[in-house]
Amino acid sequence: MNTAKPSLAIGGTVVLWASAFPAIRVGLDGYGPLGLSLARLVVASVALAIAAPFLGVRLPRAKDLPLIALCGLTGMTAYQVLLNWGEVHVPAGTASLLVATAPVFSAALAAAFLGERLGARGLLGSAVALGGSALIALSGGDVHYTSAAWAVLAAALGQGAYHFCSKPLLRRYSGLEVACYAMGTGTLFSLPLLPQALHGVATAPAGADAAVLYLGLLPSALGFVLWGYGVARHTVTAATSALYLVPVVAIGVAYAWLGEVPTPAELAGGVISVGGVVLITARRRTRRGPAATPEPEAVAEPR
Repeated sequence: MNTAKPSLAIGGTVVLWASAFPAIRVGLDGYGPLGLSLARLVVASVALAIAAPFLGVRLPRAKDLPLIALCGLTGMTAYQVLLNWGEVHVPAGTASLLVATAPVFSAALAAAFLGERLGARGLLGSAVALGGSALIALSGGDVHYTSAAWAVLAAALGQGAYHFCSKPLLRRYSGLEVACYAMGTGTLFSLPLLPQALHGVATAPAGADAAVLYLGLLPSALGFVLWGYGVARHTVTAATSALYLVPVVAIGVAYAWLGEVPTPAELAGGVISVGGVVLITARRRTRRGPAATPEPEAVAEPR
């Protein structure tokens, strides 16, 4: 099978999802963490709703709505608010390194509620990843930075919870369908933030407005379409392994766009964290075998 187009789709997804971190920093100017959360979700939900009939997205079953609502609350609403609030003080590239720990939390939830065994390598990987995150959080030497770093790590927890909750849904729906459902319900849960979003629309500079449209249309909407196309036509290992490049690309984009340079301590903590995640995901791929179904926790986009 020709893998050129799927490879381009996966590569495009990595770039789009990585660029979301610096775009958030731009969108915060005028919208703030709360207004930006709703504005981005609204743009993404409208775009996916228009495209859904052409992408073959089906209506969900009524019995799945509670779980879909939980996915939207954790992976969209809570994730957006926590990540945006954290990026007020945490550089974009550093935030991407912290979010990369999301598989640690989904693995922990699976062990706690589904009886999945982490094993020695999984426990070691979790400890290493969280240790690297703690190094990042404590490296700033400022209470605002430290609090914001923990908020970004809490956003990674929300994303991990989303991956955990979406597992049963992925047996009946495609990853793109689950993302569309969660995006819609996450938008509904974010509606109390409407005053902040409207204030941003009225007062934010043009650059922030452009960042909101970019975040909603490209990383959130197009990113999931490209990812679904690429994963369906590529090997699982190659597709998910490409996502380890998201923090690397995010740091590069943040430097080119915003002039941000992570400190040596932040970079060291990020390398340690990603190394722990690699230990966990490698353990899971080995246990499942080469023909395994892709795990949703491999998706690390900053929704």
